[in-house]
Amino acid sequence: MAYVLGIDIGTYESKGVLVDSEGKIIVTKSVPHKLEVPRPGWAEHDAENVWWNDFKLLSNSIIKEAKLSYSIDSMEIQAVGVSAIAPAVVPIDKKGIPLRKAILYGVDTRADKEIELLNDEIGEDVIFEKGGQYLSSQSSGPKILWIQRNEPEVYEKTYKFLCGSGYVAYKLTNEFIIDRYTAASYSPLFNINNLSWDDEIVPKITEADKLPNLAWSHEIIGEVTKEAALETGLTQGTKVIAGTADALSESISVGAIHPGDLMLMYGSSTFFINIVDSLQNTRSFWPNIHAVEGLYTITGGTSTAGSLTRWYLDKLMLPFMDQSEMKKMDTSDLYTYITKEALKSPVGSNGLITLPYFSGERTPIHHANAKGMIFGLTLQHTKEDIYRSIIEGIAFSIRHNIDEMKKLNTSIKRAVIVGGGVKSDLWVQSVSDICNMSQNVPNVTIGAAYGNAFLCAMALGWHFELKDVDTWVELDYKVEPKKENCEVLERNYNIYRKLYENNKMLMNEIN
Repeated sequence: MAYVLGIDIGTYESKGVLVDSEGKIIVTKSVPHKLEVPRPGWAEHDAENVWWNDFKLLSNSIIKEAKLSYSIDSMEIQAVGVSAIAPAVVPIDKKGIPLRKAILYGVDTRADKEIELLNDEIGEDVIFEKGGQYLSSQSSGPKILWIQRNEPEVYEKTYKFLCGSGYVAYKLTNEFIIDRYTAASYSPLFNINNLSWDDEIVPKITEADKLPNLAWSHEIIGEVTKEAALETGLTQGTKVIAGTADALSESISVGAIHPGDLMLMYGSSTFFINIVDSLQNTRSFWPNIHAVEGLYTITGGTSTAGSLTRWYLDKLMLPFMDQSEMKKMDTSDLYTYITKEALKSPVGSNGLITLPYFSGERTPIHHANAKGMIFGLTLQHTKEDIYRSIIEGIAFSIRHNIDEMKKLNTSIKRAVIVGGGVKSDLWVQSVSDICNMSQNVPNVTIGAAYGNAFLCAMALGWHFELKDVDTWVELDYKVEPKKENCEVLERNYNIYRKLYENNKMLMNEIN
């Protein structure tokens, strides 16, 4: 039997999965890590101590368990694929050593001035015409320019700028690559019309030779080196694919690969991928290509989701809990506890409405200075009301995105959900009620790591088309909207929309 290894590096956790040629999961593991927020509006990871270290921990532990429990040798693992939070930027020197912490995706909003500079110098219409996307906090090009303008000593030493999956691929193979799907988020550097770095725009931001080579996500880009084999437990010569962004692999993992499919990823933020058959013209989202040529996506994402529930846990719950009780519960138990408590609050949170813009907001408003708000507080409100309103506020942000998607020349025929938040019945049901939408839950919700395994299967020729992932994916059940909840939630949603519109200028002032 032959096997593939898929590993995903997330915002707060990394996961790995060993899969056989029929898509059966043999071993799965996960390890937690932290997101660094050194300043308001910044979000960083340590590429070596988080990304690479997590990969090593997962690879070694999975291979060890596979050997002990199933007599599977590392030589039977034919390929490995990695996805990571994206887009992210890490500058490395000629020895491959990171020169600073990696600057993460759209939750890092430091480069707003660089966005203005590039829009003025190049022109917003030209940027969109070439890249298919307008610049936003999700764009990596302005963040590279930020390094050049604010950390010139780092920029001068930079040999390559790599993304998350590209950094791990480099550590495995000594090759410098980025997949085209992730590269499209390096706007305005990438030309979506010819699927290559743009010769005219690149020199306005950086030297062309500082950028990695381009590849399709399922392309084999190298083999595990002797040094990497010693660190990871993999066999030297194991094939390595280019990999991709976590959200795209999540979408593949649940079979959301047909035009009209919408993937909702419930994670530290919420991410959306709507599969379409042509490139869309929209300022509200990030139109993009797919893992394979000829298929397109409308992508979007909020700035907070699970990170907001974590904020509530860390700031408003744990400091006031009995320490002896805390020691009896792990993180999963704590979330189960606060969710049960939140159910003491009725649908609509007794009139509380939360704007979940605690780290600015990405789609569809693209407002880096947006601020969070818990509106309607009275002396009668409880902590349970507050937590439920946070969950409903996250669901309102999802509804706002879906409303904007429906205005485009596209359709949403089926919604499939994945990610850690799927474990929360309250969160998932709130989204169905607020969006008046059915959500399909697959029987395998491991996520991006499983999608990476399928991309490896394509690379090895086990499958030849992306649609073959349907043979791996089975839907488990549907979450249907509860009509009796819709009226009060619709009222609150309308207030939610007005709260932002009426206060967005004040949000800029308080910044």
